[in-house]
Amino acid sequence: MSSIKLFESKQVRSHYDAEKEIWYFSVIDVIEILTGSSIPKRYWSDLKNKLTKEGSQLYEKIVQLKFEANDGKKYGTDCLETPDILRLIQSIPSPKAEPFKQWLAKVGFERIQEIADPSQSIDRARENWQKLGRSEKWIQQRMTGQETRNKLTDYWKENSVEKEDEFALLTNIIHQEWTGIS
Repeated sequence: MSSIKLFESKQVRSHYDAEKEIWYFSVIDVIEILTGSSIPKRYWSDLKNKLTKEGSQLYEKIVQLKFEANDGKKYGTDCLETPDILRLIQSIPSPKAEPFKQWLAKVGFERIQEIADPSQSIDRARENWQKLGRSEKWIQQRMTGQETRNKLTDYWKENSVEKEDEFALLTNIIHQEWTGIS
């Protein structure tokens, strides 16, 4: 599934790999938006060299996907997964990148707080669901459902269920019994 994301009315070509459940984003599109460069390919080439010299592993994570260009033809385009495109954004000195960098710093700080005090992650989840307009009853059911699911998967692990396909098979059996649908 390919799609186009818009940022400040500019296109960011993207592709969702349903099998891997991963989004990929065009590096050139992101660089063009954040830098305003008239030659984003050159900027990306220079940035790749700089990052490689600094020891960054980003270059090894590039995936080539064919995206349609302005001329209507499809060309191989450097793409990165979501975490890697966010890391790339951190490497770009640009006022347009600053809101992303501030958001990443905030999320990173919150995550460190949650590691120090795991109850904060539960509180934050409840808060986020409230912001999405979920009712207290829905939130409580969701949290109870997750707790039940965790207990079930812990039980399976204690009884030698280890592989993803084994978990999938057991989950499918439960779903089938409950809904009648595989």
